[in-house]
Amino acid sequence: MAHLVIEGGRRLSGRITVEGNKNAALPVLAACLLTSETCEIRNLPRIRDVAVMIDLLRSLGAEVEDMGGSTVRITCREIHASQPDAALVGRLRGSVLLLGALLGRVGRAELAPPGGDFPARRTITTHLHALVALGARIVDDPAGHRLEAPNGLTGTSLYLVEASVTGTETALLAAATARGRTEIRHAACEPHVVELCQILSAMGADVRGAGTSTITIEPSGRLHGAVHTLRGDYIEAGSWAVVGAVTGGDVEIAGANPQDLEPVAAVLAMMGVNMSLDHNALVVRPSNLVAARRITTGLWPGFPSDIVSLVTVLATQAKGRTLLHDWMYELRLFALEQLSSMRADLFLCDPHRIIVTGPTKLKGKVLDSRDIRSGMALVAAALAADGQSTVLEIETVERGYASLVERLQSLGAQVERRD
Repeated sequence: MAHLVIEGGRRLSGRITVEGNKNAALPVLAACLLTSETCEIRNLPRIRDVAVMIDLLRSLGAEVEDMGGSTVRITCREIHASQPDAALVGRLRGSVLLLGALLGRVGRAELAPPGGDFPARRTITTHLHALVALGARIVDDPAGHRLEAPNGLTGTSLYLVEASVTGTETALLAAATARGRTEIRHAACEPHVVELCQILSAMGADVRGAGTSTITIEPSGRLHGAVHTLRGDYIEAGSWAVVGAVTGGDVEIAGANPQDLEPVAAVLAMMGVNMSLDHNALVVRPSNLVAARRITTGLWPGFPSDIVSLVTVLATQAKGRTLLHDWMYELRLFALEQLSSMRADLFLCDPHRIIVTGPTKLKGKVLDSRDIRSGMALVAAALAADGQSTVLEIETVERGYASLVERLQSLGAQVERRD
């Protein structure tokens, strides 16, 4: 494992261009399994999670051609297995998307327990209910999840008990090759769900209602190859905006859709971040940060849970008291209790709520990455702190942030990656 040594207290400045949306890349790659023709995916983020998903596709028989830069061509002429490599599945939460794609393509799927962030706390009950509603049969398998649909899947009308993003995507992937029309109600509305709908449409499915809570999808013959360019990652853009704000920096972040960024930008503005947002870039300038009283995560277009860890660090540098409530993932805020050792004024009410009082000058410490987003939040805290910090297991952060060290250095950060 590697760690990142950071000399804090430096004001960062410069320009960052975000890569493609990580949360869209995984379902879009899974969609390539649904056709024997070639799909070309552009603006893929060069991160560890995407590399694992590509290796999973290869383990099933996909031919992957690297076109250079951020473009790949994927051809799944034949699928020679219904069970993705268990070791790879254990490294990636998004591997659950393969259930819907494999059922749609070969009528069976066997999946070891998915890994990634908080694997013991994130069930796939919503996914399984959707697949059963489409005609799949769950086969008892103590080693993981095994489903069969020997006669194929059938379109249906289904309601998701939880507006799960990957649950919605799993249902869409399965329904894309089912017989007849499927209506999914209480569907997730996130931009990455919209991107999956877009590539399925380009492959020949009739998809309507993308971006709303009711999505209908009806296959129109055999799915064919398609070309899709991923939108810029708005979570990555928000992360770099917080890095600029907590270091008193002057940072320009390009490449993300301004509408995708609105839920994040609205909260940053509420906290006094001096910024501008237009179709070209989000620009963050030195700011007088203020507490926001209460920030609660929500379903899209609410404030995204993926950015709450970074905003918690921002709150340590804001004047006043902020309550942050993430009702989705209890371990995300729990990981930030490490900030107390950096002299942050925190009170962890419970696994979902934390009260931060600021501003506090942070002091460098040894920190432990627990997941992608809280790990990046700890990097931001170390950049704002006095003295040296070490962020352990930096590979966790690199699962979601490409060329992390090089991009930090391009902004003027004094960082070094050590094995």
